[in-house]
Parts: sequence; C-alpha cells; structure tokens
Amino acid sequence: MSDSKEKTIKMLVIDDEKIVLESCSRIFGTEGFQVVTTDSARRGLELAAEGEFDVILCDWKMPELDGIDTVDMIDKRSPGSAIVMITGFPAVERATDALKRGAVDYLAKPFTPEEILLVVQKAIKRKEQEKAKGTVDVEKIVRSISFPVPSIEDKAPNTIAETVAQKVGVGKTTSPWLSVLVLGILAGAYIGFGGMLATTVSFDMAAHLGVGFTKFMTGAVFSLGLMLVIIAGAELFTGNNLMISSAIAREITFGRMLERWGLVYVANFIGSILIALLFVFSGLWRLSDGALGEAAVKIAYGKVNLPFIQALLRGIGCNWLVCLAVWMALAARQTVGKIFAIFFPIMGFVALGFEHSVANMYFIPTGILLKAFGGIAAPAGVAAGSLNWLTFLWKNLLPVTIGNIIGGAVFVGMSYWSAYLRPRGQKG
Repeated sequence: MSDSKEKTIKMLVIDDEKIVLESCSRIFGTEGFQVVTTDSARRGLELAAEGEFDVILCDWKMPELDGIDTVDMIDKRSPGSAIVMITGFPAVERATDALKRGAVDYLAKPFTPEEILLVVQKAIKRKEQEKAKGTVDVEKIVRSISFPVPSIEDKAPNTIAETVAQKVGVGKTTSPWLSVLVLGILAGAYIGFGGMLATTVSFDMAAHLGVGFTKFMTGAVFSLGLMLVIIAGAELFTGNNLMISSAIAREITFGRMLERWGLVYVANFIGSILIALLFVFSGLWRLSDGALGEAAVKIAYGKVNLPFIQALLRGIGCNWLVCLAVWMALAARQTVGKIFAIFFPIMGFVALGFEHSVANMYFIPTGILLKAFGGIAAPAGVAAGSLNWLTFLWKNLLPVTIGNIIGGAVFVGMSYWSAYLRPRGQKG
C-alpha cells in the first residue's frame, strides 16, 4: 500500500469462522496492519462505532445479524471505512446489494493471501478516491468489480487474466533476486527430473507397445516436471512469459520483465545442468547395458539436427500449451485440480513432438556429456560432430527459446489480455 510506511492501517475483521479471523490476522499483520477481530456481528458494530478503521472485512452469513444489514449499519457508524464483504455463498445479486448498502468490494471464500491483499488494496484506494471527490458513485463501483463466479472450486478466465496481470507478474518482479535465482535453479532441476523420468520410462517402450503409446507415456510422466514447478513452487522461464500481461497492463515495466526473464533463464540453465550431471555421473544411464544412455544421446542428436524454422515452430506450439497449463492451474483452488490442469497440456506437447527450451537444457547437455564421458557413439546416419555446445546453443536453444516466447507471450498472455483486459475504448 502506498501509505503503509507513513501510517499504520487499522483493520476490523467480523466473521464467525475462527480460521478466517486467524488467517486475516496473520496475513495483514505481516503487512503491518493493526488488526482487530471479532466473531460477533453486534460487537463488530460497537467496535466500528468506537474506533476509526481504515478497512472493515465483514462476513455475509453470521448467527446474530445478516451480513448485508451489518454492512448497512457499519457504513452509518463508520462512513470513512472501506468495507469489504466476504462470503462463502457468492452471487452477483448479493454483491450488488452489498455495494448499494455501503460495501466497497466483495470477495468469495475460500481466498488466497494474494487475493485478499489485492481486494483490500483496491478497496482502500477506492475509498480514498471517494473521499477526494466527496461523492459515491455506486454504479461505477459495481461496473468496475469483476464478481466471483458461484463455484468455489474454479476461477473464470477473466478472473485468471486479472490475476496474471495484476498479481502474478507484479509478484515476480518484486521478489528478491536471490529468491528468484534459487527458485529458478529449482525449476530447471524439476524439469530435468521430468526429462530424466521420461527417457527412463520410454527408452525401450516403442518396440513393445508402439510409437503412439510411447509418445503418450513419455508426455504423461514428463508432466511431473511442471507439477513440481507449480505445486512445490519454482520460477520457470517459459511460464514467466505470461508476465507480458502485467507489462502491457502497465503494472510492471518491460525492462523489469526482461530482467527477470534473463535471471530465471540463466537459473533454469544451471538447474538443468545439475540434473544432467547427476544422471551422467551417477551411472543411471547404464540401465539395460547402456541402452538408456544410447537413447538419451539419440534424443540430443535429433534435437540439434532440427532445421531452424522447425525448431522455432515447435517451440511456439510447446509454450502455447505450457502457458495454458499454467493458466488453467491458476484457475484450480485445490491441488488435485492443478494436477489435472497441468497433466493434459504437458502430455500433449511432449506427445506431439514440440520443443521446450528448459527441457532441452537438460536433454542436449546430457547427450553431450554422455558422448564425452560415457563414450556413446552417434546413432547411425547422423554426423558425429553435429552434437556439441555450439550446435546446442545456436541450432536448438536459440530458435526454441524464440518460439517459446512467441507461444507463451503472444498466443496466451497477449491474447487473453486483449480478450479480457484491454480498455473498452480500444476494443473493436
């Protein structure tokens, strides 16, 4: 908040659920708020009348008084407070009624710390604007709010677009660089684990189960990598291409976006190389008399011998699907939902033969290291000298990275920004 360093923001939370009171105390206490909580609507009205609170969170359904009536009474007792209604029973009609009674914003339960922080920030800002104008335009407030969908499980596409533009991108650029570096290394390692598992599972499968099923299984197990990134938490370059939405929305600058892209890209490379070294020097590649190692080398040769334009186009298709996986995972509120959201797009891009820059930071260096230290020869019909660090960087990593940026930033980030967030005056 803009004034948080100059003035302590006073908050009152009225809710009959202990877990909500504790969560709000922890979330906003960490942000420097002075938080007062009560599970009684009547006591909340007394506190609102006695003290000057900058923001008041009020539950809709409480034993003593209806939340809508409580909001109405709070607004009369404490007209200077920004009132936010929170409820586990979301509906547009209820939200509209709450806003007409004096609430400034409205949020459905369950909510994440990031969601409640953003709503409170907006509510305080709106209240300050109202005070400056001296009037309250309820209709404008109603139109400016994106109401939550009735389902408490999922977020609608327009809500995801707002989340990506207003919170995700901003959070990534404001995180300490050391944290981003560590999380980037972890992401590279996690994608490396997915690549290692995919090769191990599929290296001899085609001869027994056919090429199509092998591709499906390869993609299925590779999805482990992005699951680890999103659910365990890490910074992945390809997913971060969605930050373009924040830059276009002017929540962050393009310079800061590119700076974070570069940091995460280098960190992903480090993490991927670590897993490649682990695979090679642990001797895991010797499985089935070295057949696993030979398969890994064959994969690397195949990737560096792709024509530039093919590598670029496969990169576009890949990150189009990867960013859709990230996008859909943001919609899910539960871990199992995130798993399914990630699984199908990632399985799809691998089975289709698309190219992922961070995955290739594992696959190709693994082939180079096995060629150098494992003594594994090039597969038949391929020039032995075509696999080296220069061909890796120039013939694969460069075009695939460009393609990944186009696929993620243009076909997902910019497309959904245009569909949901572009100012009305710019829409055709």
